[in-house]
Amino acid sequence: MLQNLSYFTSNNAKLERVSSLFTHISIEFRFFTCSLTDPSLKPHKDLSSFNFNGIAHSVISKCSHFFDKKEPKRRNFLYDASFKMPLLDISDVIPHVTRRFLRVLRLKPEDVLEMLLGFQFECERVAVKSTKVESLWEIFKCANEQDKGFRHFPKSCEVMASILVRHGMFREAQLLLLAMERQGISMDSSKIFVSLIEGYVGVGDLERAVLVYDQMRDRDLVPSLLCCRALVDLSVRMKRTQLAFRVSLDLVELGISVSEGENASFENVVRLLCRDGMIREARNFIRKLMALGFEPSSLVLNEIALGYCEQDFEDSVRCFAEMKCSPNVLTGNKILFSLCTGFGVERANLFRLKLEHLGFMSDEVTFGILICWCCRERKLSGAFNYLSELLSRGLKPNIWCYHALISALFKEGMWEHAQDILDEMVDMGTAPVLSTFKILLAGYCRARRFDEVKVVIHEMVNRGLIESSALEDPLSKAFMVLELKTLSVRLKRDNDVEFSKTEFFDNLGNGLYLDTDLDEYDKRVAGILEDSMVPDFDFLVRKECSNGNFKVAYSLTGEMARWGQELSLSVVSALLKGLCTPRSYIKLCSSLLEKMPKLVNQLDQEVLNLLVQAYCKIGLTHKGWLIFNQMLQRNLTINSETFTALIKGLCKKENLRNLHDCWDFALNGKWLPGLVDCISVVECLCHCGMLKEVLELLERMLVLNPESRLKVLHIFLEKLSLTGFSSIAHLFVEELLQHGCALDQIAYSHLIKGLCKEQKYKVAFAVLDIMLARKMVPCLDVSLILIPQLCKADKLQTAIELMENVLRVQTTFHSDFTKRFCVTGKAGEAANIFQNMLSKGLLPDADIYNMLLQQFCHTKNLKKVRELLGVVIRKTASLTISSYRSYVRLMCLEGKVDYALSLKKVMVQESKSASIILYNILIFYLLTAGESMHVKKVLNELQEEGLVLNEVTYNFLVYGFSKCKDVSTVMHYLSTMISKELRPSYRSLSTVITFLCDIGELDKVLELSREIELKGWILGSIAQNAIVEGLLFQDKVEAAKQFLDRMVYKGLTPQSISYDNLIKRFCCLGRLDKAIDLLNVMLKKGNMPSSTSYDSVICGFCSRNQLNQAMDFHAEMLDRNLKPSINTWDLLVKQYCQQGQPAEAAKLLLSMVQVGETPTRLMYCSVIDGYRMENNPRKASELMQMMQQSGYEPDFDTHWSLISNLSNSSDKDYNKSSQGFLSSLLAGSGFSSKKDLNAKLG
Repeated sequence: MLQNLSYFTSNNAKLERVSSLFTHISIEFRFFTCSLTDPSLKPHKDLSSFNFNGIAHSVISKCSHFFDKKEPKRRNFLYDASFKMPLLDISDVIPHVTRRFLRVLRLKPEDVLEMLLGFQFECERVAVKSTKVESLWEIFKCANEQDKGFRHFPKSCEVMASILVRHGMFREAQLLLLAMERQGISMDSSKIFVSLIEGYVGVGDLERAVLVYDQMRDRDLVPSLLCCRALVDLSVRMKRTQLAFRVSLDLVELGISVSEGENASFENVVRLLCRDGMIREARNFIRKLMALGFEPSSLVLNEIALGYCEQDFEDSVRCFAEMKCSPNVLTGNKILFSLCTGFGVERANLFRLKLEHLGFMSDEVTFGILICWCCRERKLSGAFNYLSELLSRGLKPNIWCYHALISALFKEGMWEHAQDILDEMVDMGTAPVLSTFKILLAGYCRARRFDEVKVVIHEMVNRGLIESSALEDPLSKAFMVLELKTLSVRLKRDNDVEFSKTEFFDNLGNGLYLDTDLDEYDKRVAGILEDSMVPDFDFLVRKECSNGNFKVAYSLTGEMARWGQELSLSVVSALLKGLCTPRSYIKLCSSLLEKMPKLVNQLDQEVLNLLVQAYCKIGLTHKGWLIFNQMLQRNLTINSETFTALIKGLCKKENLRNLHDCWDFALNGKWLPGLVDCISVVECLCHCGMLKEVLELLERMLVLNPESRLKVLHIFLEKLSLTGFSSIAHLFVEELLQHGCALDQIAYSHLIKGLCKEQKYKVAFAVLDIMLARKMVPCLDVSLILIPQLCKADKLQTAIELMENVLRVQTTFHSDFTKRFCVTGKAGEAANIFQNMLSKGLLPDADIYNMLLQQFCHTKNLKKVRELLGVVIRKTASLTISSYRSYVRLMCLEGKVDYALSLKKVMVQESKSASIILYNILIFYLLTAGESMHVKKVLNELQEEGLVLNEVTYNFLVYGFSKCKDVSTVMHYLSTMISKELRPSYRSLSTVITFLCDIGELDKVLELSREIELKGWILGSIAQNAIVEGLLFQDKVEAAKQFLDRMVYKGLTPQSISYDNLIKRFCCLGRLDKAIDLLNVMLKKGNMPSSTSYDSVICGFCSRNQLNQAMDFHAEMLDRNLKPSINTWDLLVKQYCQQGQPAEAAKLLLSMVQVGETPTRLMYCSVIDGYRMENNPRKASELMQMMQQSGYEPDFDTHWSLISNLSNSSDKDYNKSSQGFLSSLLAGSGFSSKKDLNAKLG
């Protein structure tokens, strides 16, 4: 163990300390004065005295790089060399275009257009990141600022706007359109405006969508139907009636033909108009639409009809006559019910007959309404006439009709016929319910037929509707059912000879009378009969809500709609409150509101708050947001729970625009979440990266929750640290410490845990030092994270003390330390702790056995492996798949195959379900070790066991037999696999294709490749390279090119691809165009070509004397931080010198020095010779000095030639200084001046 730890430190005392620690875990604790469980280590500070106002702003100002979302400063192409950055950023999208502009200082309008068109083409082919579009937009803006004379082509503006809209940069696109308008650039096409409107609609920004729409209309551009439909639909969702109506009218006035697919949008507008009371506008709009071929649905006509019902019934009939249609049954029944309520049943029936003339089909509810209202108006004969017509049409009366008829008979004193109606009702298949018997009881009590009352009570008991004992008086029970008990009703016999009190006689002739308040008694029973004539669904729903039966109450709303009734606002509110509470009922709320859209604007703030919370709870955040906006428009109070639910919902939907708006409203509304809600809110905000808002909320919670400040700190520090923002948490902690705020162990532990998770160990150690200085230690889980890292950082003393403390607190943490050491590869230390556990009588769990076994396998300690495996098997501990894999791998590599087979047998007996996995592992490592004969035996065993080979098995077989060079077996399993529609892995295909190419089986490879192509499977980088290399080896260059072209065309190029070798090969073969294509493919896939690839391409261009193209690749190479080879530099320098451009060659030499390369002597001489040929001794002499500074000495001919040129130079100014230059030149070459010579001689 000491040897394994020796790298930590060279101090013998420390090593002895470590050894003692692991062998004697219970050693006395020297450093810490108290344990982790000591309350003194958890000081709940009273932070009420601290002023937290402004702390969020202070932290934000110190880490502005996290929050600064402003536009990057615009770059100037004339003065700022960083203009290459956006060009380089988009170069992996259009490398063939951008590399020509990396060396230019100015862009021409045609250059920008070329980039834009190329970028647009790529955007239509593949997904392009928005950051690339931002860089393109930056180039577009900067190009416009090069000089006053620069002017983008109109086509460039259109393409740029199109790209911006396509990638959701709507604000930038709108700014571009405004700039075009100011510059007088006309845009004939409406496509950009349409796309921009659709984009704004897509993100729910109605205001900006309307603004663009108005700009479009001002330019006399015609919007598309799809665009207007999207704008109308959003306006309808946002309940913006006037706007939806205006856009719809624009479409109608433009004469756009209306297809069936667009009917819904216009119908929604009509419905919105009707609900806002704009009936005449809706009707006129329908007329205009019908002129364009629009056929209104019954739903639209019903909305208009219902609107007319509230104003003029005759107008509604005329409307239906004009439209040559009739309302549906729901609308018709609602109209009839309204007529019955306001004008009586006779007028309602006349209206029904007019509607039926137009095609209206009355149903059983239609006649039920008429029957019920006839009974209420005491027109019993009319009720029976309607009942007769109902039956003659083959319709079935519902229970409400029978209730009305029975009640009416009792009211008319015809109680003896009530039983006939009841019998007919039962014969028609309608079972009586409690309310039916309640009507019978009321009627018989009113008629003083108490014998019949007793019969009814007996029937109710038999049907299980009520419970009654044999001793209970039936009449008393009847009075209880009718809720007459408060009147103390008693039936008495009149014993007076003259029967002065007698009201009625029984069957025996006894005179009887009721001992109660008869007026109140008659009023109540008459009221029951009166209420039963016309069903009052509002009352019924209210009753069910008061009993808590909200689902039953909701079901009644369906029947209520059929009867043309509406719920009162108070009942709707009660029902919605009840449905909002259970999660399973929330969707019923949405359905209820859709049935009664007008009531939403009448609901109080309590109900609306509950609705928003309920919608957000089940993920319908968009509906909650709409109600939230309506509450804002009505200036209603929004409670904290609503803000919390909405913020969480918007975070989950990642609707950042609405989230920011909601956040501002919440802060202005004095929102303060509870501690439990605070946890989820902070998690959501961190997930969306809204750190500024997190800190604002933290400050708000600290200021307004003085009694819970420590808990608040714990919540925020934990969430910030564990969501990847430990740096922000650290800054906040530092700010608190600067303000004198003392934190506790938990706060520091959260911070350290987050820092370690982000691998910021140095910062974590610094925080740990602060804790230790304050006599605190981290929590146990944090200590377990810190100790291995402290050891790696050579902070052994701190690690020892932390470990002492942890082990002193709880011995069960031996297991954790053992696992930690196993994870970090310290098998020796893990073994020592394991032995210590056993010596203390502690029982290690199965995880420890498995982790130790894996570590010993990794270190190839066969002795320890066998010992530990024996212990595991004896103790019947479960061996994991990872341990089995490690053991089998070791045994196969060491040639001990029998051991691997034996363990497989044991494992298979233990777990039948996982046996195929065990066989797969064994097969893989057997083939890896070259034991193909054993594999065939294992496969036979698999067949005997009835196990089916899966995808993993086939991949292992293909890969393994390829390694074993067994062609026939490889092709057998590969073809079998493909025939079973099992997709080979990249590794399997790459291995088999490489193997076949190596042995010259190219025909088989090409056949396999075609089969893979047909299935649309992608060949990996290695496989593609192997195929092309094989084709090139056989001089099939054109076939290799076609293969690569086909891969790109079919989109079968993998994301991770490397063509470096092929690029070099194609350059050598003179196919420079194909080499460049492959290099571009790599860049577009996000893969960086090697410097060798660029060197090869540059060499190819130089061989063709295409120096300009070579320099384009050279510039790109340097911008990508790739270093050209010395040969490449030399080649370029020679090319410039040969073309008589020594100045450009000299620039290359300077570039070499700047990137840390040293030009060769030959390079210097070539450039100097070039200057000499130009008769430019000044430049030649400067370069000579540079050459000498690099450690090279020019030869005599170069010296003499340069001196001669200087003597004959006609440059007077240069001649004046030539003497000084000659002196330095000669001195640098080993010659001394005359003055220096005299000094030496003297």
